Amino acid sequence: MKHSLRTLRPRRSILILAMLLCMATAPAQTSQRLNAGKASDYGMVYSLPLTAVDIYLQAELTESQPGEFHNYARRHMDIDNAITAGSRTARLVDAVIVPRGIPDPAQQWLAQFKNGSNVFMTLTSDNIPLAINSDTEAHIEMPEIPQSTEFGATPLDGDIARQAVTQDMARSSSVSKKAELAAQRIFEIREMRSDILSGQADNMPSDGAAMQLVLDNLAAQEAALTAMFAGTTRSRTVTSKITLTPDSTGLSARTAARLSAVDGLLTPDDLSGEPIEVEITVLEQGSLPVNDKGEIKSFPRGGVAYRIPGRARVDVRFRGNTIASREVAIAQLGVVFGLNPSLFSDKREPWQVIFNPDNGAVLELGPAQLQ
Repeated sequence: MKHSLRTLRPRRSILILAMLLCMATAPAQTSQRLNAGKASDYGMVYSLPLTAVDIYLQAELTESQPGEFHNYARRHMDIDNAITAGSRTARLVDAVIVPRGIPDPAQQWLAQFKNGSNVFMTLTSDNIPLAINSDTEAHIEMPEIPQSTEFGATPLDGDIARQAVTQDMARSSSVSKKAELAAQRIFEIREMRSDILSGQADNMPSDGAAMQLVLDNLAAQEAALTAMFAGTTRSRTVTSKITLTPDSTGLSARTAARLSAVDGLLTPDDLSGEPIEVEITVLEQGSLPVNDKGEIKSFPRGGVAYRIPGRARVDVRFRGNTIASREVAIAQLGVVFGLNPSLFSDKREPWQVIFNPDNGAVLELGPAQLQ
């Protein structure tokens, strides 16, 4: 494998849409360690990263159902806003932007060191460099990734709701009569709670814990009976991940997903939803280093290649509003340069380097802190 600098061919932006339920945090990176030894002719093969941009979209889905006695909510309970028909709605509640390094098949390199060197390299599981002569990995601040949740229980779910239904309510065949009895029971429960709190109940609980248990039970029964008039609403959240890999010119604004007011997050080609647009705008292109005379430095012979990334702004827009924006370093907006391999194989004072695996940049370079 040659040590010469490899350049990327300009190509159109790649858009990969993969709607996946995601975890609360990004998966932990598994690292591996390679040693420059005789068996490998004191060389180590690795890949420089491309920067992919993961965008986590979170939608909240809400379902509403009318209660059995919704027609009597105003008459018996003075409830003016009772739910009268079933409905389902969805809204976009969050968008989180996370850069991530992926192997660049066009940037595979061989780091060659002197015979007898004790150099070692730590890499990700897909061979992106993390460090040389160090087990320390870059500390990269991770934003909190939104987590999908399930529908919660409504007051009508569970045994308490069944306990709230009296025998007279169960025996009655008239919805109007059941509603009247349910309202009476609500007022009885409120009176019982008032008596307990004031200490005037005939059978007071034996201690504070028992009192709280009774009060919680009464509150749950009241909530269940009230829901029979007012209706119930429950919500859950769904998080999906979109992965975008821009080229050296960024990424023009495009529809990356859609949101339906009923069904939630959809693929870009489903025109039943409103578009969620993503744009990656180049802010700065990475450039090769120069010497004191302003001349571009030459790539070191047999150099350990790394990225000098550029910077871009990632914007996520919905309904004409920017709902998330972040500046990120992107490998493919920059250039590839190299570190002199003799830095790491010096027997008296070997150096270490720590890379950012998301974009291939050098984060720390200096004398190795070997044990």
